[in-house]
Amino acid sequence: MKNTYRIAVIQLNLNNTPENNLKKCLQWVRDAAAKGAEVISLPELYSSHYFCQSEDTDNFAYAEPLYSISFTAFSELAKELGVVIIVPFFEKRMAGIYHNSAYIIDTDGTEAGLYRKMHIPDDPHFYEKFYFTPGDLGFKSNQTNKGKIGVLICWDQWYPEAARLTALKGAEVLFYPTAIGWHPKEKAQYGENQFGAWMNVMKGHAVANGVYVAAANRIGLEKYLPDTDGLEFWGASFIAGPQGEILAQASHDKEEILIAEVDLDLQENVRQNWPFFRDRRIDAFGDITKRAID
Repeated sequence: MKNTYRIAVIQLNLNNTPENNLKKCLQWVRDAAAKGAEVISLPELYSSHYFCQSEDTDNFAYAEPLYSISFTAFSELAKELGVVIIVPFFEKRMAGIYHNSAYIIDTDGTEAGLYRKMHIPDDPHFYEKFYFTPGDLGFKSNQTNKGKIGVLICWDQWYPEAARLTALKGAEVLFYPTAIGWHPKEKAQYGENQFGAWMNVMKGHAVANGVYVAAANRIGLEKYLPDTDGLEFWGASFIAGPQGEILAQASHDKEEILIAEVDLDLQENVRQNWPFFRDRRIDAFGDITKRAID
């Protein structure tokens, strides 16, 4: 009995025209499926440029209600191709409440799950708190016709608790649709360490939880605001195995499709030999829900 499935992350340059991005992403998903991918993830906020570089109410126009343009288009495609598609989008829940969200669309075009980004950053040119209400759906493993899929989004990647809870719910793979990059003026001084930290923390999630991890980032210099240097998205999307081993990694500056195989027998063997879940001292972890232990 086959106990494997093939996953893909798509790394793209995206612009400020949603219709163009939708058309482009539909084609790239087709291409990934043609290469044998069965579960395919797009980058964070696929339908627009990364508008969070400023606080501007005009950008709320990029948001869409649930089950509208993005869901309809990718639901039809998932059903046609028989693949699972992770579609990260800007959700308009109601007037004044917006989320940074992702659909998990199953092979028959139905919704296998919806995730709303739980951790919302507020850094220079990453002014997400202005736009996004923190997620309220919690951390979930989504049962699909291909496998059990966990989705977390970008800033969530720095939180081991998010990875742990998603894995404990049964996720075999943690997908991280992402929009992360360098401030051009800081790149020479801090860039190497920033990029290394990003890689290391997610590889650590793979090891600590015995899961596959797949990060889908965007690329390109996005400079839409006058008198700023913009953000240089560093790409380097990757897929790691349950020992943190890199199975596939993209370049810093090219549009690419990465594909790797999820082997559930290997995953089980790793967890049998590295029984981190078995040895957790759950009786001693109560304080983890406190803001500080003082």
